[in-house]
Amino acid sequence: MIRFVVGPDGAVVPDLTATLPGRGIWLSASGDVIERARAQGGLGRAFARAARGPVHVPSDLPAVLEAALVRRISELLGLARRAGQAVAGFDKAREWLRTGRGKLILQASDGSADERARFLSGASEGISVFAPLPAATLGQVFGRDHVVHVAIAPGRLSERLGTEAWRLEGLRRNAAGGKTGYLRTDADGANG
Repeated sequence: MIRFVVGPDGAVVPDLTATLPGRGIWLSASGDVIERARAQGGLGRAFARAARGPVHVPSDLPAVLEAALVRRISELLGLARRAGQAVAGFDKAREWLRTGRGKLILQASDGSADERARFLSGASEGISVFAPLPAATLGQVFGRDHVVHVAIAPGRLSERLGTEAWRLEGLRRNAAGGKTGYLRTDADGANG
């Protein structure tokens, strides 16, 4: 789920870290739900009801949210790299995967499907795999032109990266193929 708050100007603002002040409005991290929230009717009215007042839902809400999630994943991955909890490249990441040191795998979304499958062959169960960013964006984090395979050690950074990658995946999910989500407020007991 993704938390939103209403800014001083009445605009709905994504709160990915769930730390902004104000009454939170929680929305499923699903592309179809976000798109309906952007629309004039539907969840746009639900946002107003949850906020108990008029709100403005930006027309580019899905794009703003996707850019924020990409930035957040890049920042968290940079933290993991600097902390020695992430390695990049086929051989290094595969070694972490083989020895059980890597519990989260990020692969380039534009990487070869065959190569990504070959990398994961023989991986033990319990490994989370996401493809949230293109190779060039992953490469920027590691100071390279491009990176296709990244292994992240278990821990809080890995958990946060997995959560953000899952949110981004849900946001990108096509409305026709995605599940329907829902909206609730902080008062409903949402914890993200």
